[in-house]
Amino acid sequence: MAARLYIANKNYSSWSLRPWLLMRELDIPFVEQLMPFKPGASDHGFSTFSPNGKVPCLADGDCVVWDSLAITEYLAESYPQVWPEDREARAWARSATAEMHSGFAEMRAVCTMNCGIRVRLHHVTERLEGELNRLESLWCDGLQRFGGEFLAGPAFTAVDAFFAPVVFRLQTYGLELAAAPANAYARRMLELKGMREWYEAALKESWREPLHEDEARDAGQWLEDLRY
Repeated sequence: MAARLYIANKNYSSWSLRPWLLMRELDIPFVEQLMPFKPGASDHGFSTFSPNGKVPCLADGDCVVWDSLAITEYLAESYPQVWPEDREARAWARSATAEMHSGFAEMRAVCTMNCGIRVRLHHVTERLEGELNRLESLWCDGLQRFGGEFLAGPAFTAVDAFFAPVVFRLQTYGLELAAAPANAYARRMLELKGMREWYEAALKESWREPLHEDEARDAGQWLEDLRY
C-alpha cells in the first residue's frame, strides 16, 4: 500500500508543497490526504494524525514521519534519486536544503505563501533584500557549479523541492532577482508538471483561512485575486 501524505491547503501550505512535489516529480507513489486549515483551531485538527500537530506528515504503514526534512530523508532511504548521485552535489544540496529549512525568516514573515493572488509589497525591508540577495547567490552557485537546469545538476532533487515555495512567493509578490540564471530557474520550476498541478488545484480551492489572508493583506496592495 502506498504511503499517505497529509497536507494542508495548497494555496497556503508551503511546508506541504515540499514533500508533495518531491514525490510527484520523482514518481514516488503516495496517497494525498488534504486536511484544510480550520479557522480558530489551535492545531487545525492535525494532531489526530501528526505527532507535532503540523503538516506535512507521512504515514507509511505503521511508520509515521513528520516534518518535511525528516520525510525527505526517510524517502531517500528507499529512493536514492531524492538526492544527487554525485557526492559533492549531494553535500551541496543537503547544505542548501538545510539553509532553506531553517533560514529565510524574513521572507516567510513578509511574503506569506498565497499562490492565487498578486501583491505589490508596501516596501522591501533591508532584511528581505538581504535574503533575496542570498537566494540569488545560492541559486546561481548551484546552477553554475553543477551545470544543470536544476540546483544540483541536470535532475530535479530534494533541494529543488525545498525552494519550490520560494518560487511561488516570487510570483505572488512580483519579486525579480537581478541575475538572469536565477530568474530562468524560477521560470523552469513554474513549468514543472507538479508545480502546475499544485498551482491549478490551489486556484480552485474555496477555503479561506483568515490568518493567512490577513498576513497577505498586511504585506501590500492586492493587485489580483485569481482564485476560485
